[in-house]
Amino acid sequence: MITAFGLSTLFLSSYLYYHAHAGVIHYRGVGIGRTLYFSILISHTILAIVIVPLILRTLYLAAQCRFDDHRRWARWTLPLWFYVSVTGVVIYEMLY
Repeated sequence: MITAFGLSTLFLSSYLYYHAHAGVIHYRGVGIGRTLYFSILISHTILAIVIVPLILRTLYLAAQCRFDDHRRWARWTLPLWFYVSVTGVVIYEMLY
């Protein structure tokens, strides 16, 4: 999980750097595809913001050997982290 956290941090840093320099790319689809794209994008964006403190808290609890609390937090953190990861790829594929 520490490796996953490190790779996610590296990805987020490179993603923010790229978009700070490359600008915005607009979705050009229409109809149901556009609705689907923005539905996924909105849920992805909100959960990407929410997941950061959840990940930090979950890792902190594990580092403090508070494994009962860690498991309670991880039950929510891991599926949300997977969702954000998968929807990020889906958004990229839909956009390009």
